[in-house]
Amino acid sequence: MDKFVIEGGQRLSGRVRISGAKNATLALMPMVLLAPGVFRLHNTPNIRDVWTMSRLLGEMGVHCELNGDELFLDSSNITSHEAPYEQVKKMRASINVLGPLIARYGEAKVSLPGGCAFGPRPVDLHLKGLEKLGAEITIENGYILAKTNGLRGAKIHFDISSVGATENILSAAVLANGTTLLTNAALEPEVTALARLLVKMGAKINGIGTNMLEIEGVKELHAVEEENIPDRIEAATFLIAAAMTRGKVLVENVNPYHLTAVISKLEEAGCSIDVTGNCISVEMDEAPRPTDITTATYPGFPTDSQAQWLAFMLLADGSSRITDTIYHTRFHHVPELQRLGAKIEMAENTALVQGSVLSGATVMSADLRASACLILAALVAEGRSEILRVYHLDRGYEAIEKKLAGLGASIERVKTEEY
Repeated sequence: MDKFVIEGGQRLSGRVRISGAKNATLALMPMVLLAPGVFRLHNTPNIRDVWTMSRLLGEMGVHCELNGDELFLDSSNITSHEAPYEQVKKMRASINVLGPLIARYGEAKVSLPGGCAFGPRPVDLHLKGLEKLGAEITIENGYILAKTNGLRGAKIHFDISSVGATENILSAAVLANGTTLLTNAALEPEVTALARLLVKMGAKINGIGTNMLEIEGVKELHAVEEENIPDRIEAATFLIAAAMTRGKVLVENVNPYHLTAVISKLEEAGCSIDVTGNCISVEMDEAPRPTDITTATYPGFPTDSQAQWLAFMLLADGSSRITDTIYHTRFHHVPELQRLGAKIEMAENTALVQGSVLSGATVMSADLRASACLILAALVAEGRSEILRVYHLDRGYEAIEKKLAGLGASIERVKTEEY
């Protein structure tokens, strides 16, 4: 097992290139089940979740290879319609295979998913939507069993705007007979990226980029080559890291439109931001102003950047409120930040953050974004910190220690017996 050893106090400067989006990649990869042939996905991040999804698809007969940032997937010989627990338990996004399997093969056996430890995220919206399309679904021994004699178009309204449910129902509807209308669909860039891939494969989808998607089912789809979008959460993490260390960093290979809420809050906190093309420059010379955030579905402030922002506000001269309306219990990073000296009080789903003096300590990651939050705090803490369980971080950040070291951080990955 690995840990990060960090010596705080280094100002970040230079330029860093953002990898392809984790969440978009995990949405795009299962689409190879919809059509036979060779797919190529460019700008793919080399992270654990991609390898987990590759192994899961491999269980079904998909051949996957990652060369640099090009992911090669050959779906010419699908041999199974089952997503076993051994793979699905590692990553919630595994449920994205359900829609394509039931749409193309008329049957699927998918383990109920696992995922991060910050609270339950039920799959009810996925299953209700598929049932409206004509799938018969039962739950047996921890598995979702789905079958159909043919999906048919339907009007489906999501009571809650859900990224995962929108993706799953969209991927099933493209092969359904007739027209499907999805209302209150998720607006996240990852959903848009998925819809554009499906259109490239031959699907007929109107309303892309809005919360109302109209899908006219087609008989078949074909394999394609596609470019993945940049990872907006990784970009936000590096923007906040630069601001926390009072640095000056050029963040490259980003889509600034995906980061509007984060950029706005950085400017409110006192950062100097310059956007040019697909690059964002951030510079910070003083302590941030206390700046409250409330997470929301896109285009609001992302819940996946909540922990990083909380760490940033520990440096403010005053108090701020961090409220998460998406996952109310997503604050496992708070006790670990308190070990570094953070002054934080919890009131239900709101963290009350006071400006703090941080000092190095050994802390433990509980989930992917909590890991990033602890690294950011360690970068500005006095002395040496050790971050345990960085395997959480490896799920979604490609070589983050190398990218930070390239900006001047004192960070090292070392082997450890500690858990």
